[in-house]
Amino acid sequence: MNQLELIQSKIYEIKGQRVMLDFDLAELYQVETRVLNQAVKCNIDRFPEDSTFQMRAEEWAVILSHL
Repeated sequence: MNQLELIQSKIYEIKGQRVMLDFDLAELYQVETRVLNQAVKCNIDRFPEDSTFQMRAEEWAVILSHL
């Protein structure tokens, strides 16, 4: 699998939007998930308002069951 196919395989449709999960992005950028999330949190004003969202535990369980 080449790099493009690998990235494309990590794109999911959630709530009608195409998204990448934090742990997949962290792997892509070769950082820990907590480091990625902290960087986003500290620089949230650099992201469009609709570019991030947090799922409830129930939603997360459904997503994980399909991975």
